[in-house]
Amino acid sequence: MEKRLKLICCSLALLGFVLLLTGCGSSKEESETAEKDAAVESEEKSDEPAEEEDVLDSSTDSEETESEDTSSSSETTSNKSSSENAGSEESDPLGEYSSEEIEYARVWLQLGPNQEIDELNVHRISVGELINPDDETSAVYPEDVIQLAGSRLVDGSVTYSSNGDGTINVYNVPLRWESGDPNVDENFMKEYTEGIIEDTEKVYVEPGEEEEVKRLIQLMKIH
Repeated sequence: MEKRLKLICCSLALLGFVLLLTGCGSSKEESETAEKDAAVESEEKSDEPAEEEDVLDSSTDSEETESEDTSSSSETTSNKSSSENAGSEESDPLGEYSSEEIEYARVWLQLGPNQEIDELNVHRISVGELINPDDETSAVYPEDVIQLAGSRLVDGSVTYSSNGDGTINVYNVPLRWESGDPNVDENFMKEYTEGIIEDTEKVYVEPGEEEEVKRLIQLMKIH
């Protein structure tokens, strides 16, 4: 009987020891699992901001690069435009003036009676207007013409029409007409002005000195 009790006690003690070991092993495994989960979660949290920072840094770098490229492109375009404009002005000193202004100045420079003028007046006369505006018996202009004149009578005038090919038709028209003489035949003015039309002279206009052309343009008054 006593031996049986000892055997039962030993069995119970052994069972308790086994249960204790099992409990400890389970607790240890649970602790290790919890530690692993905590470590994984910590790594995930630490990775997320880093990824966001990388994206932000990448975006910022991209924007800065694009800004630098745009700025560089704008500067290149601006420099190219300035260079082209400077080159254009150097190659064509008269580029800022109209072709009509250049033509008026060149015609006067070549045919104007007096080059020392204070101003160059440009009068546009339409086709059909009287050659002598003071006489109704006068013939009329068969085309549009230009009359160039200084500010004084002594400066003279040049009356012409442009052919658009570098040549002009010059009309020998006086700047001032004398008053009609009652003793002169009434057909005189008609015949005289018709002769002006028939005797027009075709002239090639020389380019002339650029500085002189510019000087005359600056004295120009177009009416």
